[in-house]
Amino acid sequence: MQDNLVFSVVVPCFNEAEVLGEFHQRLSAIMARLDRWEVIYVNDGSTDDTLARQIALHHEDAHVVVVNLSRNFGKEVATTAGLDQVRGEAVIVIDADLQDPPELIPELVEGWRQGFDTVYAQRRTRTGESWLKIFTARMFYRVMQTFTGVTLPPNTGDFRLMSRRVVTALQELPEHHRFMKGLFAWVGYPSKAVLYDRAPRFAGKTSWSYWKLWSLALEGITSFTTTPLKLATYIGLIISTVAGLYGLWIMGKTIVFGSDLPGYPSLMVVVLFMGGAQLVFLGIIGEYLGRIFNETKRRPLYFVERILRKGEEEP
Repeated sequence: MQDNLVFSVVVPCFNEAEVLGEFHQRLSAIMARLDRWEVIYVNDGSTDDTLARQIALHHEDAHVVVVNLSRNFGKEVATTAGLDQVRGEAVIVIDADLQDPPELIPELVEGWRQGFDTVYAQRRTRTGESWLKIFTARMFYRVMQTFTGVTLPPNTGDFRLMSRRVVTALQELPEHHRFMKGLFAWVGYPSKAVLYDRAPRFAGKTSWSYWKLWSLALEGITSFTTTPLKLATYIGLIISTVAGLYGLWIMGKTIVFGSDLPGYPSLMVVVLFMGGAQLVFLGIIGEYLGRIFNETKRRPLYFVERILRKGEEEP
């Protein structure tokens, strides 16, 4: 067992069997040129041979630690589980799909040695991604910058290096609805960007559908701001004001010109509009209430089925 590790690499994995061997080969070649290191592969309930590949790597390479979660908890929780196991002075978070190149790690390390607590990889180009995904990502970062108190660097994912004190700060944040990009930025400390060109996936298919990306964006917005609730209030006030003014106009018109038969289509438009607006506002309130409900249950973030680490007893 190594207690004086310098670098810990955290790699959350879900169905990455096709790419894991190539990823580990490239990662090992880079880390061997650095200092004492470990890599923590977190298996997040994969349904393919990911766990078997991780265990094989563990037996072949003393640097490999395997954390197998009891089921699929999602990437944000899997990343948290990996961070809870690190022993290095500097921690690198990277995906296994090779869209984020391990060859960039020495530049992240150089920034850390310059005194920065967080050195994050910022995408200069995003090869292999559709224009719709790039556009929606750009809009999401703009919304986060505008409506939250968190400075979220644009075109930045989870690929980064963090100092031990940043990781310790993250371990003090126990919320269940976790948006890791926001939490990385929220803890603060001096940070630096390193630009790179993002490659397409080496193999396999992404598990991030547009629905999952929308859910993640919703997590980010509701975790760091109550602006949607405020907007609902303001929109409600505007609608009430317009309705009041319209009512006064109808009263004045009736007094001056007499009563006329109101139009059925316009009445239906108003009723449907108000009903839809109320449902939207209730949905926004429900999102926040649901998060409060989940937080008050105080359930553990995850359960570990086993941890494989060289020099320690394997359960």
